[in-house]
Amino acid sequence: MRLALAVAALAALARPLAAQHDHGAMHPAAADSDTAWAAMQARGANVMGVDQYTSRHVFEPLADGGRIELQRAVDDSVGAAQIRRHLHEIADAFARGDFTAPALVHLQEVPGTGTMATRRALIRYDVADLPRGGELRITTTDPDALAAVHAFLAFQRREHRAPAH
Repeated sequence: MRLALAVAALAALARPLAAQHDHGAMHPAAADSDTAWAAMQARGANVMGVDQYTSRHVFEPLADGGRIELQRAVDDSVGAAQIRRHLHEIADAFARGDFTAPALVHLQEVPGTGTMATRRALIRYDVADLPRGGELRITTTDPDALAAVHAFLAFQRREHRAPAH
């Protein structure tokens, strides 16, 4: 119930933000032509604290889990620090089995998160700094958790229109 209320509140907040959002140089044509995607980008900016159009996401599946990279497109020490803070918060939340942030961004339960929550003791989350942001490394040796991590990353990659690796 709490998650549903939070999602509804954030969605209402994101609607006006999407209308005023500067689309920058990362995805201008796609953002202007796809209001649902623009709204998701605005919710992402609210949750993560950085402009999604001038930041770069990578969602890479790996043999032992995967990695999420988020970096600013330009030198921006304040934005890079916010990304690092966000990734540490996400790592802590995911380790507790709390996947509220991705649900708020996407307005739905993200594939894989149910299994990742129930198998949280078998998954490790580590954050590392990168020059313009950071990365969250997800590792596991559990086959069910690994499949869930890969489903989570595939969904994120598709939804954020991130490059395939």
